[in-house]
Amino acid sequence: MHCAGCVLTIENKLKPAPGIKSVHINLATESGVVEYDTELINKNKIFQLVRAAGYTPKDKIEREEEEIATRRARNWVIFSFIMALPVIYSMYFKGFGVFSNYVAFVLATIVQFSAGLIFYKGAYHSLRGGSASMDVLVAMGISAAYGYSVLSTFFIQGQVFYETAVLLILFIRFGKFLETRARGRASQALKKLLQLQADKARILVKGEEREVPASQVVVNDIVIVKPGEKIPVDGVIVEGESSVDESMITGESIPVEKVKGDTVTGATINKSGFLKIRTTKIGKDTVLSQIVRMVEEAQADKAPVQRFADRVSNRFVPAVVGIALITFILWFFVGKSSFLFGFTAAIAVLVISCPCALGLATPTAIMVGSGIGLKNGILFKKASVLENVSKLNVLIFDKTGTITKGMPEVVDIIVNKANPGVVKTEDDLLKFAAAVEQVSTHPLAEAVARKAKEKNIKIEPVSESRERGGFGVTCKYNGKVLRIGNARLMDEAGVDLSAVSEEVESSTVEGETLLFVSYENELLGIIALADTVKSNAREAIEKIHKLGLSTLMLSGDNKKVARAIAKKVGISDVVAEILPQDKANVVKQHQQQGLKVGMVGDGINDAPALAQSDVGIAIGSGADVAKETGDIVLVKDDLMDVERAFRLGRQTLRKVKQNLFWALFYNSVGVPIAAGALYPFFHTLLKPEWAGLAMALSSVSVVTNSLLLNRYNKKL
Repeated sequence: MHCAGCVLTIENKLKPAPGIKSVHINLATESGVVEYDTELINKNKIFQLVRAAGYTPKDKIEREEEEIATRRARNWVIFSFIMALPVIYSMYFKGFGVFSNYVAFVLATIVQFSAGLIFYKGAYHSLRGGSASMDVLVAMGISAAYGYSVLSTFFIQGQVFYETAVLLILFIRFGKFLETRARGRASQALKKLLQLQADKARILVKGEEREVPASQVVVNDIVIVKPGEKIPVDGVIVEGESSVDESMITGESIPVEKVKGDTVTGATINKSGFLKIRTTKIGKDTVLSQIVRMVEEAQADKAPVQRFADRVSNRFVPAVVGIALITFILWFFVGKSSFLFGFTAAIAVLVISCPCALGLATPTAIMVGSGIGLKNGILFKKASVLENVSKLNVLIFDKTGTITKGMPEVVDIIVNKANPGVVKTEDDLLKFAAAVEQVSTHPLAEAVARKAKEKNIKIEPVSESRERGGFGVTCKYNGKVLRIGNARLMDEAGVDLSAVSEEVESSTVEGETLLFVSYENELLGIIALADTVKSNAREAIEKIHKLGLSTLMLSGDNKKVARAIAKKVGISDVVAEILPQDKANVVKQHQQQGLKVGMVGDGINDAPALAQSDVGIAIGSGADVAKETGDIVLVKDDLMDVERAFRLGRQTLRKVKQNLFWALFYNSVGVPIAAGALYPFFHTLLKPEWAGLAMALSSVSVVTNSLLLNRYNKKL
């Protein structure tokens, strides 16, 4: 698809078919969602209808196909540009002498029926489908300009303007190239989601391990997952315990402790223990597949501006054609003018009405606005975001990786003063803790070791190390037993924690994770860790509030931790202990109240909510899927860019509206002049070549106005 008329052509073909309940075709993603009654129609019949409308339906597009389409569009632009240069040289400078018109005819003919052929095909299918797309007007405009020039070259005495037809094709082909490239990027998000799935699985068959493709695993198969491996299926643990990195699903950086009877999700990572998992869900029923489906459905929905564009395009083309016909009739039959006079005026109307200025109004402003954004670490991906960003009422933030840094850090070191033996200072305690944690790959252990390295503390070797998922690590240090882990590990070893009960309570309220350190069953102290708030998060939230938006924070973490983080940054509304599908539901709930909702996130788990929201804002340091699902991507890991994105978006939208006004004003004034409205007063008729020049100048004026947006860069 390449214009709003394509959307109408396909929808008009599908909607009347028996069994079709609803059709939503999306131009930006070249995709659609069709709801239908399976007893009356099936997918194959729907595909047949799409083919009958002149389009090729596909279940999915491979990345190679997208790259080929982008290259093909780019090559047509280059070809058209190369061909246009000698045509312009012939027309304006008569560079080939008496043969200039003939050279221009040959070159223009080649362009007309190669690069321009797509407009004729689009117009044919559009008219056959009962709608009038921009292709109809473009085809008529280039045909009129080319046809009249051919007549003038070989049959009648008149002006030639081959360059008009060639330049029209070049301008519109360039627009198609930009669209194709943008669509290619938009369609890769779902593919990246699916790539997260494990390729292989190790199943237990009659007591023996057998490696098979993950797609061959069936429900109730027993799958074995070793430490460090990706879990290939959704299931329940039947043997073993471990810590599982579920950041792909929950967004939380700290692994979740799993024991027998707990559920696990495919594509998450087993960090430490040996697990046997009974498969409960496969294929489309898995959590990852559900996320994919939610993103697909949300992306296929239409933005309001697109629906408006669909309606305008369907009325604009017939109106212009009608005006051109009326112009000819009035001059030839009513005004008793010559055929050439009426025909010239009609061609001028078609040429001057070509929707180049309207077509360039939005993309040029977006290109300039995007360029400014990129200089400042902000990427706008969709035109619809410019309309929606100015209407937002609520901005929803993910916690981990968005408000916080997304990785645990040591925030406090508490020495047990009741036992002033081998440990007297914080550095002493950190030395013991780092010694045992150096043998673990757990993110909490890595945070402790990282802290010791920052303080230049020498980490001594340990022996007989044993890590237990859900408890901690036990080892020998200088011949004595050293432990670090949670309260369960300490209780099991009989370590008394009463001396630090107040500190434990205070840290728990703050939402911190505690690691207890004991040596020969004596408590040495506590290492407190937390996912810390980004340095400028509070300032960013305050500025967003000043823009008139209310804020809400979502988190898969427990309520205490989430509320503590929200309080630090000035967000009063919090929804905690939430799953990915629930995040999208929170967005929907606010939208059902008539509110426009923005979502700021960084993880794969945020992708459905980002897609569902009116404006999705993805943190650039996060997952690729989040970045590709979001409408705005913050290239830098800086929350202040959220506020800058809103201001730049509003300014760019203002420029789009100015462009649309001038483009419509140009048509409102240009069409009557081309039709000969000034002829009774000045006895001058606008020639088609000057109409073509006026059309080009209108496009230049729109581009120039967009370029003035660069002045806003300093204010950002």
